[in-house]
Amino acid sequence: MTTEARLQAADLPLSRTLTLGGMRIHALEAGIQWLDGGAMFGVVPRPLWEKKIPPDSRHRIPLALRCLVVEAPNVLVLVDTGIGNKESDKFKDIYGVDNAGDPTRLEDALRFAGFQVEDVDLVVSTHLHFDHAGGNLALDPGGATIPAFPRARFVMQGGELEFARSPSERVRASYMAKNFEPLVDAGLVDVVAGPTELVEGVRLLPTPGHTPFHQSILLESQGERALFLADLCPTASHLPLPWIMGYDLEPLVTLETKRSVLGRAQEEGWVLVFQHDTKTPWGRLDPDSEKLRLLPT
Repeated sequence: MTTEARLQAADLPLSRTLTLGGMRIHALEAGIQWLDGGAMFGVVPRPLWEKKIPPDSRHRIPLALRCLVVEAPNVLVLVDTGIGNKESDKFKDIYGVDNAGDPTRLEDALRFAGFQVEDVDLVVSTHLHFDHAGGNLALDPGGATIPAFPRARFVMQGGELEFARSPSERVRASYMAKNFEPLVDAGLVDVVAGPTELVEGVRLLPTPGHTPFHQSILLESQGERALFLADLCPTASHLPLPWIMGYDLEPLVTLETKRSVLGRAQEEGWVLVFQHDTKTPWGRLDPDSEKLRLLPT
């Protein structure tokens, strides 16, 4: 089973808004990438996963590059930045990157949601892989690398930053120093360690497995909660506990993290926000189902 009716970034809405208690959150569609379906589903047999997301003739599946804007009290927070505009045509072909805009689709989506790059106060990286931190910096019209959000501080787990700065051969292709070192050199990075209350209603929640210091973002307002899962559970198809990416460095850690986090989300009725699902940006788990069945939000 394959699909050649190729999904494009333009097929997705630029931005969708969810009200969480008294907080507004915006899912920004920063583009699409196409990654190997087998790698995305690890040990799950292809006859199972291709029913969920059919691959193209190169065995790749479409994945959203979804970022999140959070209107916290007196602070505008952007979570992840997609791939950005610094990559070569060869890179874009290998990874099926479709994120062009003015100058990027992320900036188009930000404007559609009612904001400018200058409005962003904090940029949080769930981790530093190129499809999550690539838009931290941008190329200006003259080809110079500049911070993509000129007024922002950039928040990273300290362990993730150190891990990214000394990558093994296994992860070297995922971590690109050009996506974070210029920010460190400019003194624009704030490192945190473990669970952190970033601002009112925005909490950084360590969710290791994909990387040792991966984090998700827990939002809370007026008793309502939402969790930006990032690569703990990249699509709704990854909700079953053993459906874990081949990219995960510690899959057994991912398994236990999913068991704990998704169990709590189901029990407490959290909204789950999926970063890479092209069809389902968010939903809640059915509290009455023994399986992790998603209900639309």
